[in-house]
Amino acid sequence: MESLEQIFESFNKLRILVVGDVMLDSYVWGKVERISPEAPVPVVTVQSRELRLGGAGNVLLNLQALGAEAFICTVIGQDEYGEKLQRILKEKGLNCEGLLRASDRLTTVKERVIAGSQHVVRIDSETEAPISATDKQRLIDKAIELIPSCDVVLFEDYDKGVLDAESIAAITSFAREHDVPTVVDPKKKNFLAYRHVTLFKPNLKELREGFKKDFDINNREEFEQVVAELLLELSADGALITQSERGVFITSGPEKHHIKAHKRKVTDVSGAGDTVISIAACCVALRLSPLLVATLSNLGGGLVCEHVGAVPIDKALLLKEALKTGTPL
Repeated sequence: MESLEQIFESFNKLRILVVGDVMLDSYVWGKVERISPEAPVPVVTVQSRELRLGGAGNVLLNLQALGAEAFICTVIGQDEYGEKLQRILKEKGLNCEGLLRASDRLTTVKERVIAGSQHVVRIDSETEAPISATDKQRLIDKAIELIPSCDVVLFEDYDKGVLDAESIAAITSFAREHDVPTVVDPKKKNFLAYRHVTLFKPNLKELREGFKKDFDINNREEFEQVVAELLLELSADGALITQSERGVFITSGPEKHHIKAHKRKVTDVSGAGDTVISIAACCVALRLSPLLVATLSNLGGGLVCEHVGAVPIDKALLLKEALKTGTPL
């Protein structure tokens, strides 16, 4: 790759398989003018409702915004919200070939009630129970069917039961056999199940809880040692650790880079991790250098924090900022 423009153009040719937990984010907006006579709680008069893609769904939207063709491989419920989820995916122009339905599964919905600018309550309808053995095999078979035509596999794990150690091992093993890199956005349950992956991307909280090791983030040597131990434990090629306002740290082979966060007017950090992993996956698919992977991912994560709510990255703005900041090739 001779230029950033060429790299960004190459994003348009990528096919990326996203395996994991997709969900719906439901928003109810209204106003409060009185307290309920039944209990000391506000009465919200609904003014509008909206359903958005959440979980791995937001990653799909980020990948799409970057120009890549994104596939989802997951198991959702054969329920009303499952129908709505599938409809939204299709309306967004996203590939639903790997979307599997199960009658004994509850589609995850996170409903937020907002009155004016006040977040009143969140109501979660979900299950964290593992999918059935039959559905797990369906998931593995579908992933194996799609992997050979893809440039990278991205695991989006939200601990909702779609993924477990067996399915992770089967999918990563097949991808490795076909020289397809694997990128992981982990959570706590399956943290140490992602072995032999290309890039492992926890944040600091996930690193502490999943690896069960504490460390002083201000002690660089201690922090780097914990990450080195993690890579050894997972037999992983590399790790990208997001550190919020501190930026990101990447290590792969002999390379180690600490990238500082860009100064931004932070409005909302929602979805920043989704943007980071999406950009990282595209970069890994193109076999770009660890330094470039971390630099572009860090830049994109900061840009989306300037917006309210989880929004996909603006590709043109990301390229403009990358050129302005002198991103190294």
